Amino acid sequence: MDWVSWFDAPDYEFARQVLQRGIAALYFVAFLSSLNQFPALLGEHGLLPVPRYLEGFSVRRRPTLFRWRYSDQLLRWVCTAGLAISALLVAGVPQLGPPWVPLLAFLALWLLYMSIVNVGQTFYGFGWEMLLLEAGFTVAFLGSDQTEPPRTILILVAWLVFRLEFGAGMIKIRGGREWRDLTALYYHHETQPMPGPLSRQAHLLPKPFHRLEVLGNHFAQLVVPFFLFAPQPIASIAAGIVIFTQLWLVASGNFAWLNWIAIVLAFAAVSDPVAHAVFPFLPLDWHPAAGSRGNPPYWLAITVAATLLLVVLSYWPVRNLISRGQLMNASFNRWQLVNTYGAFGTVTKQRIEIVVEGTLAAEPDDTADWREYAFKGKPGDVRRLPRQWAPYHLRLDWLMWFLPLRTVHEEWFYAFLGKLLEADPRTLLLLREDPFDGEPPRWVRVHSYLYRFATRNEFRETGERWVRTLLYEAIPPLSPRGSRGRRR
Repeated sequence: MDWVSWFDAPDYEFARQVLQRGIAALYFVAFLSSLNQFPALLGEHGLLPVPRYLEGFSVRRRPTLFRWRYSDQLLRWVCTAGLAISALLVAGVPQLGPPWVPLLAFLALWLLYMSIVNVGQTFYGFGWEMLLLEAGFTVAFLGSDQTEPPRTILILVAWLVFRLEFGAGMIKIRGGREWRDLTALYYHHETQPMPGPLSRQAHLLPKPFHRLEVLGNHFAQLVVPFFLFAPQPIASIAAGIVIFTQLWLVASGNFAWLNWIAIVLAFAAVSDPVAHAVFPFLPLDWHPAAGSRGNPPYWLAITVAATLLLVVLSYWPVRNLISRGQLMNASFNRWQLVNTYGAFGTVTKQRIEIVVEGTLAAEPDDTADWREYAFKGKPGDVRRLPRQWAPYHLRLDWLMWFLPLRTVHEEWFYAFLGKLLEADPRTLLLLREDPFDGEPPRWVRVHSYLYRFATRNEFRETGERWVRTLLYEAIPPLSPRGSRGRRR
């Protein structure tokens, strides 16, 4: 039947390969990040312990496998299972079987990671968490090598890219004036949460180039997404623009897997002929016997049901997109499907960094030898070149960026200072450098600094990439006994 054959998209096998393997690879990174950081941040003895959080937890509101029992060992088993399943999907092993095999594999990743996110509290309150969950659920229905790629699912993946890009564009237009007067990039490269190795060079580019950057961003996010649904090769060209702009963001900053997942998802609009034309080494016909492939009736029914579900759930994000009170990074259902996205509606004009110091001295006065704790990703040492961490997510470093925008007097931050006073080994592993080599300090204190990138002349003279100015003492010296030091 013609209407049945319409559901098949035989010219999008390359897109399916990229989507399935790419999303699985990002799940691998997410589970690895959780395995390395979750116990110290949220474990039984973490900064915000999950067992305590679960005491007032509603399973109906946030589904999780940890609802009835949490332990650090169980968390490790969940992460290990996620790593194993995602590795198999990257290798393409489940895709060799019937379509329900990769379906179950991706749904397992979705459920396992959702269990982590839903108890992750502020350390998992990022838009790319729900984006990864939605992407994993959607690509689960792309089938296997035994079936043709389903057209409706590819369209829904393109719809996800549209919401991601157009939502981000609209939140900017409706947000700070700097996006409308084209000055946002005067500040963003310098004040973004976690600069990368090229961020300073990007910041030092001429201001006219920064204005062109903003114009290019508006075009890529407000115009291009509509062409993802156009006939080929226009849709592939639109996808190429999305990929190019996201690669620039990858090069100029560290946004965990946000940019990488946008790149992977954009391939949903790239057809095999276009991919072969750009990269001739790619096969034009992935399955020479493709004519013998067919979608079993049960699989057609499953993909149609999934399509209808995601279309119905699209009502809420569409209403949000056209609303003057547009929400940013919000989910409208407890399964975190068909969400609304957006970032940086306003741009911070100055970079304020929270610096934590400790001392072994008996008295915490200015004559004490105060030593600074070094973080892996956030700026600290003014001479150090920022590293490229994305798509890996340094959760503690990201939360440190939010502190001056909110308040340093957050529960998790005081718990963090307490762990430093104990020289807690798992907490210290989250840092780049412990200045006391595992010995507990007698006091810790917190200072607030203004950071800015050094000009080229300043860097040549001093070798320092940052120029910082002390603003004030955010938290006076604290001791393990909870006492505060006197200012002298």
